[in-house]
Amino acid sequence: MEQQMFGGSHVVRAERPLWESIKRGMLGKCPRCGSGKLFASFLKTVDHCECCGEEIHHHRADDLPAYLTLVIIGHVIIGAFMGVEAAVNLSLIQHLLIWVPVTILSSLALLRPIKGGVVGLQWALMMHGFGGEAEQLETHPEL
Repeated sequence: MEQQMFGGSHVVRAERPLWESIKRGMLGKCPRCGSGKLFASFLKTVDHCECCGEEIHHHRADDLPAYLTLVIIGHVIIGAFMGVEAAVNLSLIQHLLIWVPVTILSSLALLRPIKGGVVGLQWALMMHGFGGEAEQLETHPEL
């Protein structure tokens, strides 16, 4: 990737693998090396990777993982609910006993991988401090 800088020189940054970084994040691994842990607790990320030293503390996932989880789980649960309702005649209490725990457990199961994927996406796109200003930058005035 090349960017035009003031004064006519170009800055060349090393390409980062987008899908591999997202996959590593979803697996709870460092998006850079794929070896170190990404999370210190359930949703708290580590400050830096224990293997490669990549700083992770400055990511800005904010509410995007929660929104994505709601969209995915909402579509899946509503579709499943409507399918079950069309096939089987259950009472309201039976539906509550089925769908409330399924919704809560599936949301909790999906939230952490989605947050890891968002952090991996931000790393791959060099967003929010992952730009690597101190790493792998080369200035080429002849370009």
